[in-house]
Amino acid sequence: MKLTKWLGISAAAVAAALLLVGCGNSNNSSSGSNGKSITFWYGGDADTAVKPMVDAFTKKTGIKVKIQSIPWSQYNDKLLTAAASKSGPDLVLMGTTGMANYVSSKSLMDISKEVKSDKNISPDKYFEGSVRTTEFNGKYYAVPWYVETRVLYYRKDLLKQVGYNEAPKTWDELYDAATKLSKRGKNMYGFNVDFAEPTFGFMFARQNGATLIKGKTPQFNKKPTVEALEYLAKFYKNGASPKQDLKLTIGQSFGGKAPIPMFISGPWMMASVKKDAGLKDDQWGVAVLPKGKDNNMSNTGGGNLAVFNYSKNKSSAMKLLKYLSTESSQLKYYKNSDSMPTLKSAWTDKSLSDSRIQVFRKQLNSSEPMPLIKQWDQIGQNYLKAWEPVAMQGANVQKAMDQLNSQTEQLLNK
Repeated sequence: MKLTKWLGISAAAVAAALLLVGCGNSNNSSSGSNGKSITFWYGGDADTAVKPMVDAFTKKTGIKVKIQSIPWSQYNDKLLTAAASKSGPDLVLMGTTGMANYVSSKSLMDISKEVKSDKNISPDKYFEGSVRTTEFNGKYYAVPWYVETRVLYYRKDLLKQVGYNEAPKTWDELYDAATKLSKRGKNMYGFNVDFAEPTFGFMFARQNGATLIKGKTPQFNKKPTVEALEYLAKFYKNGASPKQDLKLTIGQSFGGKAPIPMFISGPWMMASVKKDAGLKDDQWGVAVLPKGKDNNMSNTGGGNLAVFNYSKNKSSAMKLLKYLSTESSQLKYYKNSDSMPTLKSAWTDKSLSDSRIQVFRKQLNSSEPMPLIKQWDQIGQNYLKAWEPVAMQGANVQKAMDQLNSQTEQLLNK
């Protein structure tokens, strides 16, 4: 059951980038310098979602665009190589979790002047969480293009059977509903506590009032984070959440009798549920996350458009960036890909009027990215290693977080 869509890069890849960037040849470029032909690196298995807009851009401006569609599994390796050799695309689609790494290696162009002078790409046009993924030390290195956040998917019909006519609104209600649902029989659960998603526990920690990192000091072993993770561990302990990946499709886990009738995921899961779960429209829904002690904060992710700093066609690349950033382009991209627009104004369009889609719009008002530091990917992987014995063996949460805190302090102070 694949509930996540992760655009981060590995710690090893980051280390490789830092080693290679210094030995690159600044004279290389993947595009000519005439400005009439540029290269756009696009994450995905095909360019069908973006090609119609790019073709329209070429027709309007005369600037030819070569789209290089790269699967996300290979994307960061390709970009690391480009950054190291200082030869690559002109315009690049950046996963929000990778921004800090490429800003620190000076692979992305500072576009602060353009952002501040062009009202069409002004930061106030976008969701605040998305803007935060583009700004570092007061400078802008990208423009938000599409956004995602996490919400609660739930089976309406099954929740009604345990006394809930609406989705759980608080942590207490979530735990109560999940516990009752897990009593339906053997191999039945109530809620999926995702132990393979590196942001899952941190998201709940924030809902409990946690500040994850202060300056260069991690706060993972402080009371708000530990309490939140102890809350999640209870789902494993009482059988309300599976302790391991059940290797089920969304149709097997959420359809039919629904062994897992509640889970947290992003907008990409909507199409899978509609296509594969075999459910009637009134049998399932999505809701904003249940509120913890402090809030119902979710995680902001998505993709940004950035100009590769070693491009010889920066002016043309900026023109394409601005074209793809218009409301009409973002809406076309949404219709082609289901990737939600970052422009707040786009959300009044009828194509986004579905009540389930509007839940994501509401959740975006209470959503922010994970800490935007270059070490975050490695911290996330260390968290998963620390959390595994908690999930599988009931290990002590405080000890696990003490270990993670110590590892993180070393990372941040290298």
